[in-house]
Amino acid sequence: RTIHQLVEQQADRSPNAIAVVFEDQELTYRELNDRSNKLANYLSMNGIGAETMVGIFVERSPEMVIGLLGILKAGGAYVPMDPTYPRARLAFMLEDTQTPTVLTQQRLLEHLPETRARVICLDSDWQTISNTDPAPQRAPASAEQLAYVMYTSGSTGRPKGVMVNHASVCNHLFWRRQRMPL
Repeated sequence: RTIHQLVEQQADRSPNAIAVVFEDQELTYRELNDRSNKLANYLSMNGIGAETMVGIFVERSPEMVIGLLGILKAGGAYVPMDPTYPRARLAFMLEDTQTPTVLTQQRLLEHLPETRARVICLDSDWQTISNTDPAPQRAPASAEQLAYVMYTSGSTGRPKGVMVNHASVCNHLFWRRQRMPL
């Protein structure tokens, strides 16, 4: 199974349960699933498919969770880009991954290095995204498919991208749940 399939299964089991809480905002599993489906379909219409790397340059927020799931549901792999990173590091990551698209928030645009990637703001562009079909994405998904690329600290010189597939993430999550039940 893939990460997003696990979330979809939970949404089917308990659609009205709270999935995301951030400050005074809450999203149910149904809302999270519907919004991430819309984003996935929007990304697919804009060329994101199997293992396409997509930068995600957002602050912690419900948009971050929607963005991550939307990328995965479109078949893509996310590249987390912390807004506190130096611009040179962010520019290196964008160049190294050749991401065709970056998801961000309007307030962070001035911190994003110059890029040829298409930039989509999850807040200010949401009206356009929300007009997309909320039907689940039926892109081929495999546990061996790339889920994300995490960059190392760069302590040996240049940062290196570590590629992680869905199976590795799911195995780790299942192990944690067994070893340290919440």
